[in-house]
Amino acid sequence: MADRLKDRVAIVTGAGRGIGRGEALLLAQEGAAVIVNDFGGSAGGEGGEQTPAEEVVAEIKAAGGKAAANYGNIADFQTGEDLVKQAVDTFGRLDIVVNNAGILRDRMVFNMSEDEWDAVIAVHLKGHFNLTRHACVVFRQQRSGVIVNTSSESGLGNMGQVNYSAAKEGIIGLTRTVARDMGRYGVRCNAIRPRAATRLTISDDMREAAERGGAAGMTTEMLQAFEKANPPEAVAPMVVWLCTDEAANVNGRDFLVVGNQIALYSEPEIIAEARIDHGWNLDELSKLMPEQVTKDLVNKFVPKEEAKT
Repeated sequence: MADRLKDRVAIVTGAGRGIGRGEALLLAQEGAAVIVNDFGGSAGGEGGEQTPAEEVVAEIKAAGGKAAANYGNIADFQTGEDLVKQAVDTFGRLDIVVNNAGILRDRMVFNMSEDEWDAVIAVHLKGHFNLTRHACVVFRQQRSGVIVNTSSESGLGNMGQVNYSAAKEGIIGLTRTVARDMGRYGVRCNAIRPRAATRLTISDDMREAAERGGAAGMTTEMLQAFEKANPPEAVAPMVVWLCTDEAANVNGRDFLVVGNQIALYSEPEIIAEARIDHGWNLDELSKLMPEQVTKDLVNKFVPKEEAKT
């Protein structure tokens, strides 16, 4: 143990498997006591069992660390409050929140059901809010705290994931605003966009399709190479570093985290504009937009026959 986080207390959601498990283990290795939250459901959010959280707690304790399990569904507002209370009651304080729990209900937008939309938004976006909101009450009072949120490259746009993409990019907006709301109280809030081989990114269906000759262009060999290069636990060091005092100057930002790459995204900025000294009308837009704003844009998402011409 390097004890970078000695005497601190952390909550990690979705910590029974994959990325969250790696985060919980490394936080504990660095001296933090950890509340390991995991509903124990499937990749789609169905079911629920206590085993995943209990196994991670046992692993932390076996290594000499401190941990306690929580089996609440983070999509429920009450679970956020219960987690904060458990951290304070069990370990005496709360210093770190890692929002990680997530599910998938992939579908093309024209086929997506309301339930598939609601379920993903509830776990990802509302789930981030549920814990962050209650943790920030404690953080504001003690004038310190760190939050690390989990977004995704899919938030930048990914076919068949309109619910997931919307939730993940919503998390970026939440991150930037929480950083502004809580910065005056000594609290930092950042986000990561991890690329890792988890049960959400490589499903059993994808493996079976690859074995039959290719899944969305992916062969079995390609899937295996991706898993080797991007194990879930490779995400944890960046998350834990963001929780240390070494990252005191980092707030409201988002990072790509890959097995061999970490990259800082820029905040959105204006890259082209048109101005006039009075209100707009359609004739002026027809003239100025192609000349000053949209002249270099290319529609990448056209029908295949148009793309060939």
